[in-house]
Amino acid sequence: MSKRLRITQIRSAISRKRNQKETIRSLGIRRLNHTVEQDDTPAIRGMIATVRHLVRVEELES
Repeated sequence: MSKRLRITQIRSAISRKRNQKETIRSLGIRRLNHTVEQDDTPAIRGMIATVRHLVRVEELES
């Protein structure tokens, strides 16, 4: 069983650094309050760490 993460953008990426905007897009998030589910991998965890102040993360058991 692999863990999944539910990632929701809770703050705007406007006026943020370019790498943060690109990270939000790479996670699959398109707009404010948009939620995506991703596998819990070290790469995804690293992206979340880059934008931790812009997103809310919930761990799901699947």
